[in-house]
Amino acid sequence: MLDRLAHAIERHCSGRWSETAVPGLSLVALDELLEPMQVRYEPMICFIADGAKRTAAGERSWLTPRGEMALITLDVPVTAAFEKVPYRAAVMRIDNQALAAVQMELAEAGPSAAPLDLAAAVTAPMAPELVDAVTRWVLLLDSPQDIGPLAGRIEAEILYRLLRSPLGPVLRHWSLADSAASRIRVAARWICDHYTEPLSIDRIAEVARMSPATLHRHFKTATGMSPLRFQKHLRLQEARRLLFAGDSTAAQAAQAVGYVSATQFNREYRHAYGLPPGQDAVRLRARLAQEQDVPVLLDRSAKP
Repeated sequence: MLDRLAHAIERHCSGRWSETAVPGLSLVALDELLEPMQVRYEPMICFIADGAKRTAAGERSWLTPRGEMALITLDVPVTAAFEKVPYRAAVMRIDNQALAAVQMELAEAGPSAAPLDLAAAVTAPMAPELVDAVTRWVLLLDSPQDIGPLAGRIEAEILYRLLRSPLGPVLRHWSLADSAASRIRVAARWICDHYTEPLSIDRIAEVARMSPATLHRHFKTATGMSPLRFQKHLRLQEARRLLFAGDSTAAQAAQAVGYVSATQFNREYRHAYGLPPGQDAVRLRARLAQEQDVPVLLDRSAKP
């Protein structure tokens, strides 16, 4: 079954990363190992049909091999490294309304216990029924006329099977309006929207409606880093993107992402990437000059 899904992904993935005509579905297909990528993930589920990928966020790291899925519950900057190729994955962006509708139908089952782990990413094996549903979702690309009538129905089936899977408790807790997980998600989203501004733990805690101590504890559990380190990762990722694009000098990039001190920026950039900003940009452009899909390798958006 996994081979059938992998072949469907390969047929419909143009380049290494492809958005598709099926709402909420993206495909990834790699045939060679790449350098680790600095990207920002958004809430999504990644179904791995072949290969393996290791992802790190702060102090947390997880491996998702063939036949497993990874649920990403919030916006988070990560380093993604593909450990085994060929790599084939189907990615579902989580639609809150669709998830809520499926949960309403399951309400008679009663509330599930909240998960103990608020981690931003959770992995689990895919059941055969789930692999079959994801495969049928991808295969809608063979018959575009069927996407409108059937895509939403298959998406609902996938969500149903996810809610019945080991990821179910995490998905339910993640979607609750006033849970700790949802408050951390709000805080992470808010930092992503305001990362160029001076931020304080007190202000972020106010947004999350938590005490500063509770916010710090839950945020680090979820993301592997403190809220202010999370902000720093976002700043450095965007600065690197600006430098790679050649649109900015190091000083301009530092200012654009909110650094007041160029010295501090240079120090933190070198600590993160191993070289001063200008040298790193030259090295990165040279290394990626022969890559067919350069924008995929250093993009601010989610690229599983």
